[in-house]
Amino acid sequence: MMKKAFVTKQQVEEIVKKYPTPFHIYDEKGIIENARAVKKAFEWNKGFREYFAVKATPNPVILDILKKEGCGFDCSSLTELMLSKAIGASGDLIMFSSNDTPAEEFVYTDKLGGIINFDDITLIEYAKEALGGRMPETVSCRYNPGGVFTMSNGIMDNPGDSKYGMTKEQLFESFRMLKDMGVKNFGIHAFLASNTVTNEYYPTLAGQLFELAVELEKETGADIKFINLSGGVGIPYTPDQTGNDIAEIGAGVKEQYEKILTPNGMGDVAIYTEMGRFMLGPYGALVTQAIHEKHIYKEYIGVDACAVNLMRPAMYGSYHHITVLGKEDAPLDHVYDVTGSLCENNDKFAIDRELPKIDMGDYLFIHDTGAHGFSMGYNYNGKLWSSELLLKEDGSVEMIRRAETPRDYFATFDNLPVYAELDSIMKEFE
Repeated sequence: MMKKAFVTKQQVEEIVKKYPTPFHIYDEKGIIENARAVKKAFEWNKGFREYFAVKATPNPVILDILKKEGCGFDCSSLTELMLSKAIGASGDLIMFSSNDTPAEEFVYTDKLGGIINFDDITLIEYAKEALGGRMPETVSCRYNPGGVFTMSNGIMDNPGDSKYGMTKEQLFESFRMLKDMGVKNFGIHAFLASNTVTNEYYPTLAGQLFELAVELEKETGADIKFINLSGGVGIPYTPDQTGNDIAEIGAGVKEQYEKILTPNGMGDVAIYTEMGRFMLGPYGALVTQAIHEKHIYKEYIGVDACAVNLMRPAMYGSYHHITVLGKEDAPLDHVYDVTGSLCENNDKFAIDRELPKIDMGDYLFIHDTGAHGFSMGYNYNGKLWSSELLLKEDGSVEMIRRAETPRDYFATFDNLPVYAELDSIMKEFE
């Protein structure tokens, strides 16, 4: 089976006349269609909202596209809050889910009117002090059931080893504390598995959280307004996987809702999601050019991108499918390691990958980098961040982040005497 690239070789040849490789490119049409499919899958719930995980793709143009489709934003840092505010998000369009949180981030979330999602019971008094002895009217708490999270198709993840969330006992105590502090509206949040490619995950998680919500309301008297299923709905990175059916997932959550919440007088509870990967992953790609080949104990293709542009394969051993543009129908009769130029042997986009014969100058389309792709970049070896481009619905291409330059890289040395010499050197390349 093959994955289909959303740009052609001919399109890339035109793009590189203005924007050289490597670059990340996003498919506006695909993003919009997917956002609408998610909204439709949960339209049965009056209060439904998708809070896009900003960490996945922190670009204001992408965020604005999603905001126009009714999405809010899941933030986890001060800069993500600032970015969300910059595109006009505030109030309940912002969910702040953080851990080991600096006081200033609670303060800024409160200033924006965003919803604080407490990761730990110890953060409650800490945040109250930071907020001048008061609490917002609406807050959420993050739950971790511990142990191993299983479904009918096996073990999905191990929450017991996760640093996130509270135990059940802490969750109940937190609700009581917050209620005593004047909180009026409560939410529950949980993230129990990552990148699941199964339609069972959200409905199974929902069933557990719905039962917990009923118990919490009865025992603490807290008014639960929303239940946040967080992320975890994944994408099929390998071509042999079948992707999630968001309509079926939404229907499965509805079934649990009507089975558990509605009969217990909680039929007005809003359902929230915080998907990053599902919302953006398939609609972004890293485009890079083959610039070297090496024939030693293995066959290597060197490209002009490296792990600083996409670190998931180096960090996790993650699979990202590769299409050699213009050779989609060619036989996969060569085996390559596709590498970058970092001084690290894990700087490989593919290992022992069956691909068509790659010639120097070929363009490689590395799939599914739309989430946790560009955003996980770094500067090791003095490598610079690439540009980000948007393939618009009308077929035109817009640069939505320029490529980093040496001047950007050296900017934080501007307080040192050496900066004058660096400035002189940089001018040679400008």
